[in-house]
Amino acid sequence: MKILSLQQPGSLVWTEVPAPQAAEGEALVRVRRCGVCGTDIHALAGKQPFFSYPRRLGHELCVEVVNAPAESGLAAGDLCAVEAYYFCGACPACRAGKTNCCKNLKVLGVHIDGGHTPFMTVPAEKLHPAKGPNPDQIALVEPLVIGAHGVERAAIKAGEPTVILGMGPIGLAAAIFAKAAGANLVCVDLQPERLKFACETMQLGTALPADAHLAENLQAHFGQLPSVVIDATGNPASMRGTFQLTEHGGRIVFLGLFIGDMTFDDPNFHRRELTLMASRAGLSGTFREVIRLMQTNQVDVLPLITHRFDFADTAERLPGLHREAGLVKAMIDFDKAL
Repeated sequence: MKILSLQQPGSLVWTEVPAPQAAEGEALVRVRRCGVCGTDIHALAGKQPFFSYPRRLGHELCVEVVNAPAESGLAAGDLCAVEAYYFCGACPACRAGKTNCCKNLKVLGVHIDGGHTPFMTVPAEKLHPAKGPNPDQIALVEPLVIGAHGVERAAIKAGEPTVILGMGPIGLAAAIFAKAAGANLVCVDLQPERLKFACETMQLGTALPADAHLAENLQAHFGQLPSVVIDATGNPASMRGTFQLTEHGGRIVFLGLFIGDMTFDDPNFHRRELTLMASRAGLSGTFREVIRLMQTNQVDVLPLITHRFDFADTAERLPGLHREAGLVKAMIDFDKAL
């Protein structure tokens, strides 16, 4: 079979390799879909921290079980989302149930070879069966989990004034689950086309531009500042600005990240008694909850897919994908890969 590997920045190479054999506790799966993540684009450009080459990319996966351990409860033909986070289970975070911030966390497609292959082996415990959703929906589960976990961290109450900054794929994911939680939601971005997609195409909330008048516009819209601010921009200026946008007693979640130091005005932070939280990856239970919401039609996620191509075209399409007009989420189709 042919796999695609990122040998070094800018160099995607096709290689013929034998079909994998499942070890004890593993399932052999056929890849059906793989979403393209910003991580893949950054790794291709040589700008992804903690990344080692060569590496097979791809962690937003829908797979079909070929065979699995009898005790796993999985059967041939089952479509599954893949939990892309490999945690140790022994560190203090894992013992506390916070496996998403395991001290030794490894991510599929970043630290471990990912899904740019027709077949792969996966620990059976990392497979989440999804009866009902189609392969496209299932491949969206992993990026949706990122947003859903941020919303879990925020603990949004029904009707609570909430703003999400940044309507890229992760911000959109957070908005989807904030809406499902019943938030009184405002979506913010610098780019009008992103706001239009979020608030007209996806119907996620009220659109406000990220400009110098944002705080006063939020005050006018809600009658107060938002109780919850989720920043999905990964932009340090935007992240610093959240401390001025959040109502007294409110909560800030940093869903996006950047490589660098963050400073803020401590008297303002204390005067408002703000709660600041980071959000990383997601938990096994979050995968199950996202799938449940899909199965019960409580979230509509298919409009996120704006671009599609076959696995055979990945080496050609991936390098320039981020420049293609209207990109939100690209999906790689593996159904012709055999």
